[in-house]
Amino acid sequence: MAVPIESEERGQFGSSLGFIMAAAGSAVGLGNIWRFPYLVGENGGGAFVFVYILCVLLIALPLLFNEIALGRKSGKNPIGAIRDTGGNKFWQLTGVLCVLVCFFVFSYYSVIAGWTVGYIITEIINVPVDFEVFIETPLYVIPLTFLFILMTISIVLGGVSGGIEKASKFLMPVLFIIIIFIAGRSVTLEGAQAGIDYYLKPDFAKINPTVILQALGQAFFSMSVGWGLMITFGSYLPKKANIIQSSGWIAGMDTSVALLGGLMVFPALFALLPGKDPAAGPALVFDVLPKVFAEMPGGHIIGALFFTLLMVAALTSTISMLEVPVAYLIDDRKWGRKKATWIVGIGAMLLSVPSALSAIEGNFFADLSFNFLGNPLTGFFGIMDFIFGTFAVIVICLMLALYTGWASKISDYADELASGAPSFKGPFRGAWIFFIKYVCPIVIILLILNMVGIFGAPQAA
Repeated sequence: MAVPIESEERGQFGSSLGFIMAAAGSAVGLGNIWRFPYLVGENGGGAFVFVYILCVLLIALPLLFNEIALGRKSGKNPIGAIRDTGGNKFWQLTGVLCVLVCFFVFSYYSVIAGWTVGYIITEIINVPVDFEVFIETPLYVIPLTFLFILMTISIVLGGVSGGIEKASKFLMPVLFIIIIFIAGRSVTLEGAQAGIDYYLKPDFAKINPTVILQALGQAFFSMSVGWGLMITFGSYLPKKANIIQSSGWIAGMDTSVALLGGLMVFPALFALLPGKDPAAGPALVFDVLPKVFAEMPGGHIIGALFFTLLMVAALTSTISMLEVPVAYLIDDRKWGRKKATWIVGIGAMLLSVPSALSAIEGNFFADLSFNFLGNPLTGFFGIMDFIFGTFAVIVICLMLALYTGWASKISDYADELASGAPSFKGPFRGAWIFFIKYVCPIVIILLILNMVGIFGAPQAA
């Protein structure tokens, strides 16, 4: 009997390990290694780390269970998942938003990933580069962005088992080997202890609403909840797979990479550039760290390894960002994988250009500005990041919690989690239902209200 073309195109993970590696790869990205350290630096060091771990365990992990259960129960992309579990047109808009978020974030995230490719080259040939000059040179940035998007396309063209799973099984161990090596070198530098203390000894007096807001936003960003990625990957998961165990591994690997990311940065920063403000913002990794590497023996090799690590982390995330709109086109539009991947990929290339150009002062895309719910946004890149990479993700998390917790029958999703995980019963099952129905929506609503200025000045997560 012939297999329908959409089934062949859709695919399935060949093993639980493949799913864990792909989903953890989706979660592990620039958010862990680029974004996490600079947020730690801006938000009080160890105090932020402490709050972040709590946010992952109490909010992000229950939401991760929720998305994977919805995906596996339906066997569909985010739009189809809600439609096929009984959601009306209103709830299906959440799925539409997931597809849009992945496409738009893929376009500008690839610009940062392109920077990492450029820095691998400059570190290998040991030529220092000024970060501000580099990002304001479209002749470098745009081709590097296109090259990175082509790398992502080539993997997604291979399908779920042959492309995404195979690549993730190789890339994730490589990522861990490099990050452990660099963190090990960093913590053994003379004078590193001051950085370790700053990073791992929380000063609880520094915990305030801003720190909590930033930690919660980072937990969403880092764990890949609210993107539809985990719904899509869950849809490729066999019924016998243990979602609870797999999710624990995903959260553990994701948090480990973030914590190791900090151990790479702060001990080296305090040891080699004493007096340098750790709150250097987004430029911390690209501007400060090359100077740190330059002070190490064989630093350009370590620098090249570090930026290779960043590129690998970015690639494991963009694979899943591209897969979400591709899965929608395969499921609902009956497109072939090749056609869907190339069209979405080329669309992302075109949309990446304004993001790349928005780093150039005086450029039209750099000067774009408007007020979004009380938040003044400037530059095409910044506008995209706040609307799609921050605000929309948090709204999706809220809508999915309300959908499974209230608009749908939550016991069905609890049963889905228990399938393959017989220990998920009694108090564990009850606690998850309580968190999805009450705790997660309340926390997310408070977060949104804070973002739009109900509790004072608007604050972007």
